[in-house]
Amino acid sequence: MAPDLINRSNVNGPGSGWCRWLRWRRRLEIADEVEDGSDKDDKDNCSQDSASQTGWRGWVVDPAEHFYYVWLQMMVFPVVYNWVIIILRTCFTSIGLSYLPVWLTLDYVSDLLYATDMIIAVRTGYLHQGILIRDLNQLKKRYLHSKCFVRDLLSLLPTDLFYLVFGIETPMVRINRLLRTPRLNEALDRMETRTSYPNTFRISKLMIYIFVLIHWNACLYFALSNYIGFGSDRWVYPNITNPVFASTRRQYFYCFWFSAQIFTTVGDTPLPSREEAFLFMIADLLIAVLVFASIVGNVGSVITSLRDRDNVFFPNHELVKAYLRSHHINKELRQRIDNWYQHLHINKKIMRENEILQQLPIHLRTEIAVSVHLPTLSKVTIFQSCEKSLLEELVLKLTPQVFSPGEYVCRKGDVGHEMYIIKEGKLAVVADDGVTEYAVLSEGNFFGEISILNIRGNKLGNRRTANIRSIGYSDLFSLSKEDLRDVISEYPVAKRHLEEKGRQILTKMGMLDVGGGKTIDAAEKMEVKISCLESIMEDLQTKLARLMAEAESSHRKMEARVMQLEREVASRYSLTVHGEDDYDEEGQLRGWGVGEEVVCEREEAEGEEEEAEFCKRGQDVDSREVAEDGDGESAKDEAQRLLQGNEGK
Repeated sequence: MAPDLINRSNVNGPGSGWCRWLRWRRRLEIADEVEDGSDKDDKDNCSQDSASQTGWRGWVVDPAEHFYYVWLQMMVFPVVYNWVIIILRTCFTSIGLSYLPVWLTLDYVSDLLYATDMIIAVRTGYLHQGILIRDLNQLKKRYLHSKCFVRDLLSLLPTDLFYLVFGIETPMVRINRLLRTPRLNEALDRMETRTSYPNTFRISKLMIYIFVLIHWNACLYFALSNYIGFGSDRWVYPNITNPVFASTRRQYFYCFWFSAQIFTTVGDTPLPSREEAFLFMIADLLIAVLVFASIVGNVGSVITSLRDRDNVFFPNHELVKAYLRSHHINKELRQRIDNWYQHLHINKKIMRENEILQQLPIHLRTEIAVSVHLPTLSKVTIFQSCEKSLLEELVLKLTPQVFSPGEYVCRKGDVGHEMYIIKEGKLAVVADDGVTEYAVLSEGNFFGEISILNIRGNKLGNRRTANIRSIGYSDLFSLSKEDLRDVISEYPVAKRHLEEKGRQILTKMGMLDVGGGKTIDAAEKMEVKISCLESIMEDLQTKLARLMAEAESSHRKMEARVMQLEREVASRYSLTVHGEDDYDEEGQLRGWGVGEEVVCEREEAEGEEEEAEFCKRGQDVDSREVAEDGDGESAKDEAQRLLQGNEGK
């Protein structure tokens, strides 16, 4: 572009040179901007491509996601294929050679899945302190330094090259593919935790293990028969020259049946005649014992888990039956109890939800209860306008109950301790005679909600106003008064709202005593005031006790101080009377005789008696009450008089 502009400037006259030069610079700037824009677009495209590449390169598999679970299920097929087909092709050479293209194709497809599994294993994250590690460098380092990498690498070694040495009819060179068995165990464990029928899955897994074991034993039996010689005795496989035993299908089925007889310990097998056959039978019998023990143990554990599940889901009927028999309960009542248990088992009614879900965290239990019971609780009129958090706590308090036909849920005049919500079934509101029906309650109806709110001025006094009887089998949810009080104590606004709704319902029914409510309000206010005064009195008593303790401590300190002053006064008095020169080095008066020592000892004894009397009187003063000020002053005067008497002496 620049040479063209220069040529144009030469064609025009010299008078407009500066203008042409400016235009040329402007065009260069525009061209540079265009080139910069195109470069920027190219860079953006490159950055997008690199971002996509980075996204692929940074792909990490979460072991908890569904993709990882599906991939483990896919890895079941190549592992099981190698476990079954390698030994089959090795021992039954006719099967291996007849379908050789199919086997080779499946071999290398399984190898491809093994290689893909190594790539996924490298990119599988792991949890460190609860956080999923997604750094590829850390993942690679962790995988490459683990035993899984060594095992996976050994399982993918190109041992097929030994076909060039031993021939294509020796697939045993691929035996290293069986090292990927831990992947099969991981897949089966994941499937067992996710399936809805774990006991059935355990039995199926056990049967698969037994099938693979019998399959391997059948193949080894056929190979040993080939080594000893077909038809050489009754124990080995019959002579394959016989058309009956010549077909490949018959060979495999016969060997599988023979191995199944050994492992099931049926014992209907011919007696071996060769040492190799004896060793083979000894090994098979030992394995059969382990197989039988594993079958019995697994089936027993499955039965035990089923029984435990029934005990958790349903009450233990056997214990109740034993109790009824020991107390000689009448036949009619026992029949009703049996029918109630039978109804629970036939219709799979769960009565112990809280015990079943007890192991779950509280937030998961809340979500389950909300999804199961919240629609039912929302149908109650007094709870329709409550906040969601309150309802979520209430659903955890709902208790399922099942009533038999003709059983009374509540009777007129009973004190109401809970309310009921009908989940399924029909209930009749009957008269006192038990025959006349006033109304029929069905699914979604509720009753007893007023009795659990303790509305002030309620003329009913929280008592039931009707007889309610179950027509058939009825499933109800109950909410107790204590549970509701515990929950709404944390929601004062909701509490006032529920009480207001209860008053409205009682007003419509004509069962609300307004004056009584005011009287109760005044009584409650008085109770609140009394409780406040009691709390104030308790505070004052605490403060008084603290002040008395401080006064006692000060009194003890003052008494110790007075005693110290007395000793100082006595020592100064003796120095004033005798002087310092009258004492010798041992602290005794010089020139004192025996009589003088006796006089001194007598004076000291009199001083000690007076001091003891003073201390006794001081203790008497301490034992008196603080309010007696006059007695305290007299005690102080007496103490001063004693001190003056000592100084006079």
